[in-house]
Amino acid sequence: MSTTTEYVTVGHVDDVPPGQVRLVVVDGRAWAVANVDGSFFAVDNNCPHNGGPLAKGALEGRVLTCPWHGWRWDVASGANCWPGAGWRAPRVPVRVVDDCLQLPRL
Repeated sequence: MSTTTEYVTVGHVDDVPPGQVRLVVVDGRAWAVANVDGSFFAVDNNCPHNGGPLAKGALEGRVLTCPWHGWRWDVASGANCWPGAGWRAPRVPVRVVDDCLQLPRL
C-alpha cells in the first residue's frame, strides 16, 4: 500500500519575493516560507528557542534571524546557526506548481 502526501496551496510565487519571508498556515500550523534566490523553504514559524515568530525575522541568504532573541536558523536545513546549540527548526518541503506555493498537510 502506497501513501501519498496531500499538498495545499498557500499562495503564489509572487507573494514571497526573493529575500523575503511570509507567514502561511496549513491546518492550524504556522510556517515561515522563505524565498532564497527563487528557491522556497518552509520552517516552523515558532522559533525552537523560545517561540518567537520567525516569519517576522530578517532573512540574509539562507539564514533567518528570530526577531525576539537573535537566534539564527538555516531555512534549507533547519539547523541552528547561532548560538550553535545543535537545535533544529522543524521544516517541510515547499512545492511550486503553476506559480502556486504548496505545503504538505501533516
